[in-house]
Amino acid sequence: MSTLDTGLTFIRTASQRVSKLNGWLGQIFKELMPKGLYARALLIIIVPMVILQSVVAFVFMERHWNTVTRRLSTAVVQDIASLIDVYKTYPQDKDKTQLRKIAQQRLGLAVDFLPVNDMPPPGPKPFFSLLDQALSVQISRQIGRPFWIDTVGKSSIVEIRIKLDNEVMRIYAQRNAAYASNSEIFLFWMVGTSSILLIVAVLFLRNQIKPILRLADAAENFGKGRDVPDFRPRGAREVRRAAHSFMEMKTRIERSIEQRTAMLAGVSHDLRTILTRFKLELALIGDSPEAEGMRKDVDEMSGMLEAYLAFARGDNGEQAQPTDMEQALEELRSDAERQGHVATVTFHGQPMVTVKPAAFKRCLANLVSNAARHGDAIAITGHRDHMYLTVTIDDDGPGIPANMREEVFKPFLRLDDARNQDEGGTGLGLAIARDIARSHGGDITLGDSPMGGLRATVKIPV
Repeated sequence: MSTLDTGLTFIRTASQRVSKLNGWLGQIFKELMPKGLYARALLIIIVPMVILQSVVAFVFMERHWNTVTRRLSTAVVQDIASLIDVYKTYPQDKDKTQLRKIAQQRLGLAVDFLPVNDMPPPGPKPFFSLLDQALSVQISRQIGRPFWIDTVGKSSIVEIRIKLDNEVMRIYAQRNAAYASNSEIFLFWMVGTSSILLIVAVLFLRNQIKPILRLADAAENFGKGRDVPDFRPRGAREVRRAAHSFMEMKTRIERSIEQRTAMLAGVSHDLRTILTRFKLELALIGDSPEAEGMRKDVDEMSGMLEAYLAFARGDNGEQAQPTDMEQALEELRSDAERQGHVATVTFHGQPMVTVKPAAFKRCLANLVSNAARHGDAIAITGHRDHMYLTVTIDDDGPGIPANMREEVFKPFLRLDDARNQDEGGTGLGLAIARDIARSHGGDITLGDSPMGGLRATVKIPV
């Protein structure tokens, strides 16, 4: 392999590793980021403002307090230079009593004198010490003698040693006399302004998020088949626009359902009139084998018509209300036992659930009827948690092939196997049941039952 190929391979491998690393970091970032709009909006508003405020405060205060520190250091060095001048001008003060008194009372400095050989070697300068830098520059500029300073040994005292002709002058100065610290003020400024920004943002965003939450609740209730009578558009222009669009969509859907119901009512009236005439004519004909067969056909047509109308009408017009699901399942069990089947019911959780009672009972009754038609034993289980109501109906019948479990929900579909030999049926039972479940915001799924037959699972949000 040539050097060029080796280099290309290395670059390609490195690029793949960088891509994986970026994907991994991006995944971690997504997991750490809040998921709610409220928290994300707060981050979008607060984080840039806090960063900007901190940078501005730091730059402004740092420049301001650097200037103050340099001026304070200059004043302290001027005082020391004055003491050195007094030391040279008045040699009669041999014990330095007056010099110490002037330094202590007038300048706030503690001064003493050491032997000339008591001058420590220059130590390493702290990199970030503004005080050390300012003092060093000013001593070199105003005094011009060998010196040694310690700005980090004692937190509140600065020690300065200056080599004179025959001895070393040692000066102790208060740190705050030569240095102005800005950390407390900076922290107070940053925390104070950030808190004010956070409070304002929280109050503002709370009012902006409320209309979005109301719109989400209204859409969720409408999807569950519940009424939303007190909903009206509020909030920002975009939120109001979305709310108006939702209300228009809701009105169009309700109008479409009303029109379909009215049309079906007319069709039902006309067809029932014709079937009634058939029944009267058959009654006039009298009893005969031919007439008996025709009566069965008319009865079957009446049953099919009712099933078609029930499927097309759905649960329109019924209002959702709290319903005792445990009691409803017990009624289904009693109905199944009256038909000669072995049925059991188990329910877990809070039984009161807000549904359209008649429609939801029709949904479960269709599933129980389907299980009773193809099996001998039926097990009904209900479970309600803080999010969903789940009802499972198991039987010991022949079941449905896995590849056909979605097909059976299509209207008028009949399978060729034993499970779907629905003599006298219309092929609408499962379609009606799923239509009702979806009108409540849920769905129905089919699977294998531990009893050997079919398991129908109804899951709706509560």
